[in-house]
Formats: sequence, C-alpha cells, structure tokens
Amino acid sequence: MLDRDLAKLYGVTTRVLNQAVKRNIERFPIDFMFQLTKEETVNWKSQIVISNSIKMGLRHNPYAFTEQGVAMLSSVLNSKRAMQVNIGIMRVFVNIRKLVSTNKEILNKLNQLENKYEKHDRQIYAIFEQIREFLTFKEKPKKRIGFKKQQVFFTGNPDK
Repeated sequence: MLDRDLAKLYGVTTRVLNQAVKRNIERFPIDFMFQLTKEETVNWKSQIVISNSIKMGLRHNPYAFTEQGVAMLSSVLNSKRAMQVNIGIMRVFVNIRKLVSTNKEILNKLNQLENKYEKHDRQIYAIFEQIREFLTFKEKPKKRIGFKKQQVFFTGNPDK
C-alpha cells in the first residue's frame, strides 16, 4: 500500500506518516517498505486521472509498504485509530492470502480435470472415428472364388 493511502486510513497526513517512519527507519527494512522509482511513479501517475498530473502534490516518489511494513506502522503510529486500522488491514491481508491459496487449489484441480478429460476426449474421438468408418464402409463386390465352369461353344460339327 502507498504512504498516502495509509495516511488517509490512519487519519494523518502523508508527511506525518513519512516523518514517523524516518524517525524509526531501522524498523522498516527493504522487505517492509521501499520507495517507488521515478519510472514507477510516472507510470502510477499516468493511471490516475487528476487535473494536475505533473505534480499531484508530490515532492518525492511515494513509499510502498508491504504487509509487514503495514504491521510495523501500528507500533510507529501509537494511536488508537492506528491500531484499529492496522487490525482491519491485517485481516484483509490474511483473507487475501486465503483467497489466493484457495484459488491455487481450485486452479490445480481444474488443470487435473482438464488433463484427465483431454485424454478422455481423444479416446472418445478415436472411438467415434472407428464407428464412422464402420458405418460408412462400403463393401466392394466380391469376386467369386472356386472352380469356374467354362462354357464351350462349338461352331461346327460336334462329331469331328
């Protein structure tokens, strides 16, 4: 989550939130909080429709907080509201994690079913092809086998 969004949730200004973080910077390693790069900030600003998209009130690139960073903010911002908001945010993170985990399991099951039925589809298709061949098979007229009696025609005298 971005610093400005967390500041709104905690009921403080972005400046106050960032000052509290800077005073306790040792509590925020790189996997808890990081600053967006210039390119990321430009890209982020281009996705937000605001009349003054050049500055947007930003003097520096915003900070982004991970789940652990958000949790750490509750110890830095020691107010009742900060703790309540933090509890709500942590519950959302836990629910998102559960949702992602559940979706992965469902996706796995779907992939297994798809592979299973894909194999069955090929087998069923082969069976139908055999049935079609059988139903459309036309027998060629069979040649008679065995002894063939030839008729001999005499054009002349049979006694000679």
